[in-house]
Amino acid sequence: MAIIQSLRRQIVPVHPEGYIFIVGFAVVALFLDWLWTPLGWIGAIATLWCVYFFRDPSRVTPVREGLVIAPADGIVSSVGFYVPPPELGLGDRPMQRVSVFMSIFDCHVNRAPVTGRIVRIAYKPGLFLNADLDKASEDNERNGLVIESAQARFGVVQIAGLVARRIVTFVREGQTIGMGDRFGLIRFGSRVDVYMPEGTRVLVGHGSRTIAGETVLADLKSTELQRTFKAG
Repeated sequence: MAIIQSLRRQIVPVHPEGYIFIVGFAVVALFLDWLWTPLGWIGAIATLWCVYFFRDPSRVTPVREGLVIAPADGIVSSVGFYVPPPELGLGDRPMQRVSVFMSIFDCHVNRAPVTGRIVRIAYKPGLFLNADLDKASEDNERNGLVIESAQARFGVVQIAGLVARRIVTFVREGQTIGMGDRFGLIRFGSRVDVYMPEGTRVLVGHGSRTIAGETVLADLKSTELQRTFKAG
């Protein structure tokens, strides 16, 4: 019984958004196997990767007023001050921004960085440049949320990338969302930007790895000096 329970804990659920893709990969794998067995093995590996891509693991979110939690699994690709996209209505002054780049091997279910009410959802069509580039924030297809917390308004922007061709959002305007709750996903590689109010103390650096719903990106109540980082 203990062995069975241990195995069950290792099985990660698959998000329903991935079912149609997994079935598609499996059908292609069977066809390739019919053509030539080695191709079938390649198709089987691709199908397993698709299952892995659409995994939706549970996360343990630290809950405390003032914390800003990572919205995505991935690598912090930039930290600095940037003007938020105009469609968010957050003004034309630079805000503190942390960008998280997701590779095709990261979990792509996105989670809310703060608790609050979604006061705006703004979709903007665009290009499909490499999401790791700063230019992607301006030119790529994106979907932005403005979340009004007890402290301030935050912008969360899902950005499509070279491979990503579909941004999915599970929430609606006027809805209240909790810190760490799922709000959307981006299919096959992309990026999520978080815009934070003045005075927010960022606790991650360029190159830091984040876990959606668990990693603390920043703290509005922190009094510590700006952190420095080293790669090793």
